[in-house]
Amino acid sequence: MKRTVMLILALVLVFGAVGAASAADTIRIGLLAPLTGYAAADGLSVLQSVQLAVDQVNAKGGVLGKQIELFYEDDAGEAKEAIGLARKLVQMDKVVAVVGGSYSMPTRAVAPLFQEFEIPLVAGYAVHPDITAAGDFCFRNGFLGTVEGRGAGVAAVDMLKAKTVGMLTMDNDFGRQMAEGFKSYVVSKGAKVVYSQVYPLGEKDLMPYLTAVKEADPDVILASGYYAEAAGIVKQAHEIKLRTQIIGEEGYDSPKFIELAGPEAANGTIIVTNLDRDDERPVAQAYIKEYRERYGMEPDMTGASNYDAFLIIVDGIRRAGTTDPHKVRDAIAALKDFDGVTGVIKGFTEIGEVIKPVQVQIVKDGVFRRYGIVDDPDVIDPRK
Repeated sequence: MKRTVMLILALVLVFGAVGAASAADTIRIGLLAPLTGYAAADGLSVLQSVQLAVDQVNAKGGVLGKQIELFYEDDAGEAKEAIGLARKLVQMDKVVAVVGGSYSMPTRAVAPLFQEFEIPLVAGYAVHPDITAAGDFCFRNGFLGTVEGRGAGVAAVDMLKAKTVGMLTMDNDFGRQMAEGFKSYVVSKGAKVVYSQVYPLGEKDLMPYLTAVKEADPDVILASGYYAEAAGIVKQAHEIKLRTQIIGEEGYDSPKFIELAGPEAANGTIIVTNLDRDDERPVAQAYIKEYRERYGMEPDMTGASNYDAFLIIVDGIRRAGTTDPHKVRDAIAALKDFDGVTGVIKGFTEIGEVIKPVQVQIVKDGVFRRYGIVDDPDVIDPRK
């Protein structure tokens, strides 16, 4: 019995030493993404894009002479799931930084934990202000919700010359933040809000709302939603022959949206987002081409945003010359003119908010194409 116990203890020590050696031989970076649940298509895009970035970095020799090792977890888009997984990534997996590849609710929940652990977090696309407000280890590569809303306002009144607007708002952090930024911008430009309604997340019967929109007859309507709700909105709007131009946001930015809505209903939909498919910069076109070739599907905003988030962390480690979290944090904070897939990132504000252009896309023949770019500093700067 004593020999058995001794053998077990020896094995524990051996495997513990192997694990420690493995951690020392690689640079561990974590990822949280919704791989199951209501946003599983987005989570798949996130994981595939980040894995693509990992493989590209490792193929070029890694960083600081070491290979990157990715530790990813499925938070299902739920805060209660994300909290335990965040602790696991830090305390068990010993990651040196984390890509926040999920939505606002789970990312809001874990941001204070990563701040407490002093582990850099770069959120790919979650929009809520509480994420960066958690502290100086938390950054956002996606747009603050109000910034994206202002970008939608530019599309409505400056690009489309709308005089009257409507708002159909998804009742969550994302929808409310978008609506706030949109309304403030369009009203400041003299447009009149003639319809405003909130609907619950997961709503499938949008017909009563859309019928009311048809009666109000605004020139454009900002209709927020994730890809499932977005598909329902444009499909049912098509059924009742709604003439109002629909403006969506990054939640629409998924091949799943066009698949569920159908190309005929989706065509003509304009969205504000974080990826320009017609961006001619080599970094953008290389990502789009390799993603298509590797996965046999179209890339989207969620994937591209987190591809950039991962590379921002790698760039920070490289410039810091170490994996020390404090020095990596300082390097990320000092980032300037980063050539990302989602645009040239001018840098981060003092509280970790990204400054870069908002992309405006339109669905043509079942695919997203460029409609315009919003680069007015008064719109894209989150400090405004």
